Amino acid sequence: MSRQRVDSQGSLGPDDEVMPYSDDETDDELDASSDAEAEAPPGAPHPPLETRTSEVGWKVKANDRAFHQLPEFQRKVFLCIKKSKYSGNGIKTYKYNALTFIPLNLFEQFKRAANLYFLALLILQIIPEITTLPWYTTLVPLVLVLGITAIKDLVDDLARHRMDKEINNRKCEVLLDGRFQESKWMNIQVGDVVRLKKNDFIPADILLLSSSNPNSLCYVETAELDGETNLKFKLGLKVTDERLQEESQLARFDALIECEEPNNRLDKFTGMMQWRRERYPLDLDNMLLRGCKVRNTDECHGLVIFAGGDTKIMRNGGKTRFKRTKIDELMNYMVYTIFVLLILVAAGLAIGHTFWYEEIGSKAWYLYDGKDQDASYRGFLSFWGYIIVLNTMVPISLYVSVEVIRLGQSKFINWDLQMYFPEKDTPAKARTTTLNEQLGQIEYIFSDKTGTLTQNIMAFKKCTIAGRTYGDPTTAEGVSLDRGRPVDFSWNRHADRKFQFTDHSLVSCIRSKKDKDALEFFKLLSLCHTVMVEQKEDELVYQAASPDEGALVTAARNFGFVFLSRTQDTITIQEMEQETTYEMLALLDFNSDRKRMSIILRFPDGRIRLYCKGADTVIYERLSPNSRHKETTQTALDIFANETLRTLCLCYRDIGRQEFDAWEKKHKEAALTLGDREAALDRVYELIENNLLLIGATAIEDKLQDGVPETIAKLAKADIKIWVLTGDKKETAENIGFSCELLTDDMQLHYGEDVNEKLTIRQANRRNEAPAFGRNKKKPQEPFFNQQGKNALIITGGWLNEILYEKKKKRRRLRLRRLGKRPPPSSPQDHQPVDDWEKEMRQVDFVDMACECEAVICCRVTPKQKANVVSLVKKYKKAVTLSIGDGANDVNMIKTADIGVGISGQEGMQAVMSSDYAFAQFRYLQRLLLVHGRWSYIRMCKFLRFFFFKNFAFTLVHFWYSFFSGYSAQVAYEDWFITLYNVCYSSLPVLLVGLLDQDVNDKLSLKFPKLYLPGQQGSLFNYRNFFISLFHGIFTSLIIFFIPYGAFLQTMGQDGEAPSDYQSFAVVTASSLIITVNLQISLDTSYWTFVNCFAVLGSIAIYFGIMFDIHSAGIHVIFPSAFTFTGAASNALRQPYLWLTIILTVGISLLPVICIQFLHKSIWPSVGDKVQRNRKKYEMEEEEKKKPSAFQRGQRSRRSAYAFSHSRGYADLIASGRSIRRRPAARGGPQDSIREVPQREAENI
Repeated sequence: MSRQRVDSQGSLGPDDEVMPYSDDETDDELDASSDAEAEAPPGAPHPPLETRTSEVGWKVKANDRAFHQLPEFQRKVFLCIKKSKYSGNGIKTYKYNALTFIPLNLFEQFKRAANLYFLALLILQIIPEITTLPWYTTLVPLVLVLGITAIKDLVDDLARHRMDKEINNRKCEVLLDGRFQESKWMNIQVGDVVRLKKNDFIPADILLLSSSNPNSLCYVETAELDGETNLKFKLGLKVTDERLQEESQLARFDALIECEEPNNRLDKFTGMMQWRRERYPLDLDNMLLRGCKVRNTDECHGLVIFAGGDTKIMRNGGKTRFKRTKIDELMNYMVYTIFVLLILVAAGLAIGHTFWYEEIGSKAWYLYDGKDQDASYRGFLSFWGYIIVLNTMVPISLYVSVEVIRLGQSKFINWDLQMYFPEKDTPAKARTTTLNEQLGQIEYIFSDKTGTLTQNIMAFKKCTIAGRTYGDPTTAEGVSLDRGRPVDFSWNRHADRKFQFTDHSLVSCIRSKKDKDALEFFKLLSLCHTVMVEQKEDELVYQAASPDEGALVTAARNFGFVFLSRTQDTITIQEMEQETTYEMLALLDFNSDRKRMSIILRFPDGRIRLYCKGADTVIYERLSPNSRHKETTQTALDIFANETLRTLCLCYRDIGRQEFDAWEKKHKEAALTLGDREAALDRVYELIENNLLLIGATAIEDKLQDGVPETIAKLAKADIKIWVLTGDKKETAENIGFSCELLTDDMQLHYGEDVNEKLTIRQANRRNEAPAFGRNKKKPQEPFFNQQGKNALIITGGWLNEILYEKKKKRRRLRLRRLGKRPPPSSPQDHQPVDDWEKEMRQVDFVDMACECEAVICCRVTPKQKANVVSLVKKYKKAVTLSIGDGANDVNMIKTADIGVGISGQEGMQAVMSSDYAFAQFRYLQRLLLVHGRWSYIRMCKFLRFFFFKNFAFTLVHFWYSFFSGYSAQVAYEDWFITLYNVCYSSLPVLLVGLLDQDVNDKLSLKFPKLYLPGQQGSLFNYRNFFISLFHGIFTSLIIFFIPYGAFLQTMGQDGEAPSDYQSFAVVTASSLIITVNLQISLDTSYWTFVNCFAVLGSIAIYFGIMFDIHSAGIHVIFPSAFTFTGAASNALRQPYLWLTIILTVGISLLPVICIQFLHKSIWPSVGDKVQRNRKKYEMEEEEKKKPSAFQRGQRSRRSAYAFSHSRGYADLIASGRSIRRRPAARGGPQDSIREVPQREAENI
């Protein structure tokens, strides 16, 4: 079954090619566009743009630092303190300095409920009338916890300090006092003129003035911004290029720049330069943005416009958010719950003490303590005494243990060799230690495309020429092979050694020169393009506007048609060792509407020929009726498309001399049109691009990173939804969706218009039902897609704004600010939201619809929109989200998600610096989540459940003992046992379970992704598990107290003495507790190692060893007041009767647990239990067979993505000659200079 599409072509909605900027739009831009239009009455003529004045708030004076300190540019910082609104160029990402570290860090730590709780306990223990335990038992652990956490925070912040210092201290040449001097980045100011050399990073957002290249052309690499490694070019104004080459000229430069305020729009800049009584327009083509790198340009000069925090890359960073896991939040709530339980228990026991003292205590002469206190006051003191005694229900060691476990889990991620990428020597890196268990709970992944899913490397894979397809492994004679060897291109000295091709028949066909169509095919590829070339150490280096162009020209180069050079009106190629120069008569450049490009050439023999390449959808409409091979080429295109290759048709046409002269006249007229020049040129291009003859088609592979489809399939089986958020064009993103098997042929695709329509219908229905149901009553909504089958959503940034009312919100806010508050309209028009509630419901509807789909792709979205989409899912689905990206345009999204992952190893490191985890390849994500994430979650849940249990079992013995001690807040154990219980006696086994436990090994974790589901459902640690631990603890404490109590009630020792004293009882209960707790953790351990075994037996041995030491006579002699249980242990434990009591207590405590575990695993086994049971069988099985390829014959489902995705070329640049003319020796005036380049389309971010 072929894919169904819900098409949105021809809609009146937003332009899918344009990247929108909702709230990022500058005020002056919207003032000019929306307000003027909004206020004009219907039918009134629009004023021309020049008359729409708007305040420009950002002024920059060249070489004048004092200008930017004028009072008009000052802003209030605090009370009456003012400072300049222009940021310095230093950046600050650290949180603390030497003065603020201690107070700020303590303030942050005491935000934790448990730390505040222990501080309050410490204060209570200092009061002598209340205290039942020495104050140091709380102070030492509290200082230890605060100290360890503070050191960890300090180390993290010092790393930020070092990184800031390294960046701020980078060197750059700045024009000061009339000459260039080396200066640090942090000392650069707005208005400074700087000089940059080849391979320098750009220190601020700079206006390009001049460069060493002809006509101030400057190539930059934007990998830091968007992960793309193909070069972009920037241009200086012709006036600055002519007049600002020398140091003295630059020192006298005194222009005033007026431009937009600092904003986060990476694709737009508008401004005006006033110099020598002339005004010159500025746009993004004139700007070098911070974070980019100067390439292929020996030297350039620029003027700093935005510095430091005002630069576009810093504005796109978003706020650094403090991230906490769901388990952290649960732990905090559980601490509150325990605190409430503690108060209730202490209050109950205090009331008990009041009644006991009135009835018994006050009347027993032997209990008189010499204090004249009434029963109520004694009850009040008893309340606080019990708060101190029972405080171990929440031990402070819990938080230290959690931090240790998280640190250990982070180290395991760092040490995992299966996540190490040897090609770039990049290991996985856990950049935070606080989020590991959250990796086991991910429900939604938001991924960038370029550089994250793809390598951004295009490879020429296949082609069809005159009806014959090439590209599969074949011998020179045309015999198909199962596995081919790469073609040897050593016969071609210009061949690119990295180029791989396995079809030997095409090479032999070209070299024999028998097939004219094949020769014409590669000649077209070598001539019809806008690639620039430079010679570097006898090597040709191509600079293409897009990787697609580069791949096609490189393919032609390898097959013997080498593009050598070009001038403004010629292009030179080497055809099979013979150099030929063609005269270029016209270059009809690509744009997103035409989806094709053409070149008209005069051959050396005088013939005029048009070569054209473009999307099959537009080429087939323009073919001549006499064109051959249409059907065979169409079949090949379908096969290529189903293999998810990017296809492109090639054709030509011979033109008569008279026809060309007539067309050229029309072309010149269109080129001089002032209004809507592009549309006029497009109409003229249509006149000549017809009656074309088809030669064939190319198929390019946009190389995915290794293992991407398998990773996506595996994560989908784990019920993790993957959304792709990209700045790329719709068709490119869709094509990659099919390549990585996120989209499949059996899915129904829904586009922006269809989504908007469904949401509008839902909104209208809600308005009709609102009076009947009321706004707060939630009616269960029907699903958006009732039909059977899978659905996928493909939506552009423009439609996203339209659907979520983002643009309208901004415009409305600006209008209200100018005109004063207006009441909302009584009747909603044009589906506008009536109020915030309706806007919120619309967002809820959108998220619900998107979550019904198997896959969601958002394309042409801005960095801010990426973050907004993540926020919507977090807000309305309460889901745990993960964002993964590799460029600065992904930073906001990475910071917004619960977990941010940066792809390292590329040029750009902005994403990695903002991420929580970093590795080199997308495929490692499955191991990070399904292995490390799942293990971390299981370990942490098991650790917390057991930790709460062992502390309830330990603490509640005091509660049962209080019924026999007059509710007097006396402890049931010795003081030193209470102090050491969580430190030495029971901490190590549970800590090792939290670090090392695994239910199944890593291979089975990856083989059975369904094992991941309990983490998403949060089923291993929640309030239900907490109360189970509580009741388990109550049961164990009951057994541990009452069985020894019964044994001691009426008993006689072997020597005729009754061992029923308080100290012997404390020893027996303590011994029973330690053995029970350590054997209980053994029952819960799934993965046994020598270390676990040693920890369990070692903890019991340590307990007995320390106890005999503490109870010895020697230590009592040295510290008589601190060690009062002299000889208690040796006296009690030499009685066999008491050993039997301990064995009975431990047996009765553990037997019910063993029975319940057996029944549970036998009758209600989980997926993990089933896998564990058959673990040996699965481990011996072979690896799962690989899935068959996605290609299925007989499907007609054309997806031509090349011409859609290809960004606009360098045609304007070539036509103007700016890149290839040499600079004249003498400069004339402006009228003699080369004409200005027409404004280019915004860069594709």
